[in-house]
Amino acid sequence: MEEDSELARAAILEAVENQLRDNNPPMVRETLERLIREGYSDDEARELIAVALAVEIYNAASDGYDEARYRVGLEGLPDLPLEDDDEQGV
Repeated sequence: MEEDSELARAAILEAVENQLRDNNPPMVRETLERLIREGYSDDEARELIAVALAVEIYNAASDGYDEARYRVGLEGLPDLPLEDDDEQGV
């Protein structure tokens, strides 16, 4: 089970790297630069972005990808985003 978690973590971090490399969506690069300006290391900033992406992937499984929701998650960092159900108190 722990190995599965590490594989999922690595895949999400790779997706963040791809988003940064392709500058798509641009808000990922903007968030990375903002977090670094705020004092986070590059690795810490990437990990935080990966959390926002993981939450969006989770939510997308039931609602489809929502770029606006992903943007809100990124803009809220370093506060960690919650899944939709958690935000609604369900």
